[in-house]
Amino acid sequence: MNVRKMRLDESSATHASEDRDEYEKDYARLVQSPSFRRLQGKSQVFGAGSGDYYRTRLTHSLEVSQIAREVARKLAKNHPFLAKREHPGLMIDPEVVECAALAHDLGHPPFGHKGEEVLNRLLMNEHGLKFEGNAQNFRLLMFLEKRAGSDSGLDLTASVLLAVNKYPYCIDDPGRMKGVYRSEWESILHLRQLWGMPDGCATLEAQLMDLCDDIAYSTHDLEDGMRAGKIHMNRTFFEDDRVIRSLMQEIVNDSTNQDMAWDQVDMYAMVKRVLIQYLEQWERLYAENGGEPSRARREIKAQWVGKFASQVGIIDDPATGWKRVTFIRDGREDVELLRTMEILKKLAWVTLIQDFRVQRLHKRSEVMIGRLWESFKSFETGRLIVPPDWLEQYERHKDRWPWERLVADYLSGMTDAYAEKVYAEFFASRSGSIYERD
Repeated sequence: MNVRKMRLDESSATHASEDRDEYEKDYARLVQSPSFRRLQGKSQVFGAGSGDYYRTRLTHSLEVSQIAREVARKLAKNHPFLAKREHPGLMIDPEVVECAALAHDLGHPPFGHKGEEVLNRLLMNEHGLKFEGNAQNFRLLMFLEKRAGSDSGLDLTASVLLAVNKYPYCIDDPGRMKGVYRSEWESILHLRQLWGMPDGCATLEAQLMDLCDDIAYSTHDLEDGMRAGKIHMNRTFFEDDRVIRSLMQEIVNDSTNQDMAWDQVDMYAMVKRVLIQYLEQWERLYAENGGEPSRARREIKAQWVGKFASQVGIIDDPATGWKRVTFIRDGREDVELLRTMEILKKLAWVTLIQDFRVQRLHKRSEVMIGRLWESFKSFETGRLIVPPDWLEQYERHKDRWPWERLVADYLSGMTDAYAEKVYAEFFASRSGSIYERD
């Protein structure tokens, strides 16, 4: 048995021709799934539908998959040990990384990070249940998505499932903020044990997908921010002490930054230096491109994607005895470049999030999700207004999870526009036929 290509539901009837590779089947299942299509209606930074230029979760996922596939090919040439295929978790197949990148954001609710934050708060305060985008991903991939002949979601290969699993923990354990819900963790843990994965370590493919996600964030969101006029490409903005201080605060608040040894550098000086260098690079490209901002934007994005992608490598991790995908320089981890990427990532976040219009958008989405939750959360009234197939699903599985989890599943599956539509049906005074709403 090939443990990389095995599926949890081996009994599922697959009518595919045998000349298709297993990972090609995974790819087809993902891109043809309703959840994947719905990513086009979910916010990345700007509200989905706020302009045809800006990225949505769908275009972001496609861009991550393109970067990840190319880097995976490069790593295969530069790291001979990968060809030995000594351990299922120490291998990199470009097709697997591509599928994982396409799947990595499926579990995110409408209205971006704000939607995730609100759902988690409501579930935790009222029922002690967690909600988190990565964990919700696995509920979609392993249960909520339906395909013919399978009762286990899309029934993807073990390789792709574990390549999506960048946080290999059970989120329901005390103190865990990221991971997989217990209902799906049992199956993921089973696969990890079959593979002989060390505790707390992600496969190389999951690490690569995660790093390429960061590369995309730190470059593409900046491009969108410039296009929207939120990031002002001038000295006044880039040398603004408030921008620098806000950026530093975001870095300090982010618990995922512990590996970057920020305590070993003068953070203020480094943030200031990276921002000025970025502006100087922009000024040079702007001049080279004849003062055309759109060409300069594309060029600066391409240069940074190229810089980051070219320095991805694999090193031994003495702390875990496993291997780590990270930026490499002279055979060692390039912590400087990791910090630089984090600064650029946070620059987009700080400038966009602090804009009062974006804050209003957040407030609006918080109100909408809160009131939708109130409408559906009680089984007695909620069952009358959920679609019939959702009610059937609850009746079939109510011994495994509570009504509140199903409501979170339903709300998190909505696109921004659909959440607004249902909200308007409940709370806006407008006339219209019930037959023309969908």
